[in-house]
Amino acid sequence: MLLAVLILILVGVVGLYEWPIHEYALTPGDATPVAPLVKIKGVASETHHGTIMLTDVYLTSLNGWQWAIMHFESHVQFVGADELVEPGVPTDELQAQGYLEMSDSKQAAEVTAFDALGWKTPSTPTGAIVNSVVLPSPARGAGIQVADEIVGVNSTSVDSACSLIVAMHSIPAGTTVHLSIKRARISSTGVITYRSPSTVTLKTAKAPAGIGPSGCAGVAGVGTSYLGVSIEDGATYRLPARVSINTANIGGPSAGLAMTLTLIDKLSRQSISGDQPIAATGTIDIHGNVGDVGGVAEKTVAVQRAGAKYFFVPQVEVAKAKGAAQPGLKIIGVTTLAQTLRDLRALGGVAPKPLTPPR
Repeated sequence: MLLAVLILILVGVVGLYEWPIHEYALTPGDATPVAPLVKIKGVASETHHGTIMLTDVYLTSLNGWQWAIMHFESHVQFVGADELVEPGVPTDELQAQGYLEMSDSKQAAEVTAFDALGWKTPSTPTGAIVNSVVLPSPARGAGIQVADEIVGVNSTSVDSACSLIVAMHSIPAGTTVHLSIKRARISSTGVITYRSPSTVTLKTAKAPAGIGPSGCAGVAGVGTSYLGVSIEDGATYRLPARVSINTANIGGPSAGLAMTLTLIDKLSRQSISGDQPIAATGTIDIHGNVGDVGGVAEKTVAVQRAGAKYFFVPQVEVAKAKGAAQPGLKIIGVTTLAQTLRDLRALGGVAPKPLTPPR
């Protein structure tokens, strides 16, 4: 009888290991000082005594056994696969999407930081960058992947998401098209590089029900052809210096605010943080807007462990952060970079003054 019970227990444990539950766990990651990750060439920079930290979370795909065990642990948020990707998009794209989001975040941080210090950063549109590929779809069948940049349709050049939509709008479903694509290569640590354009040939499908208007000027209604990709604008910016931020193995857009603050700090004469240990999370766009992110409660745990005194979070995430914070950590909600800089001055920091005057 005892042997039978033990066998049943063993079978149950093995079953839990093999039970696919399509759930993920978010747990506290690291709070990492950003300044040591940054290199700037072409203008003067300086590292001040204060510490500005980015923070991340660990995202773990769970089997049934892990799911059961982690319910006994603290500081765990369970997330369904359907909360991490758009409908029809497979979870095997998550890592590439995270690295693309980090690449976009670094670009926005660089542009926003130099703009905040008085520099002008002219931009040049480059194409339509793929940020997800539906399965099944013509694009998936043709091997198009996340971060690939579409720069042409047949004989028409493409330099933005809307220009791709305009070029495809009048093409009937079932038509063979030739896309000019700069293939992305994503290294094992998340660095994205691009090859010279090559041609990908595919046959478009009929647009599925439920797709709404694109919102692009000059395009009425929904096009008849369907590629099965979501896209964003590609652009390059002429910065006054070469900036490198080493974010190896870190994906997602949530370090945008922390990277922006660090760049401003390093390019400034004095510490904008008042030489205090602070942490920040939140997306940043090229207009200086701070957007919400996930896993704020778990990030709060990480920054508290790292010794931060202040944690800047998107305003909509303040309640979650305060719910996870212990005494000694002050949560500050922000919506823009300009507000964040004002709040830092109230804590003893100074207004940014560039070491190298803008030209």
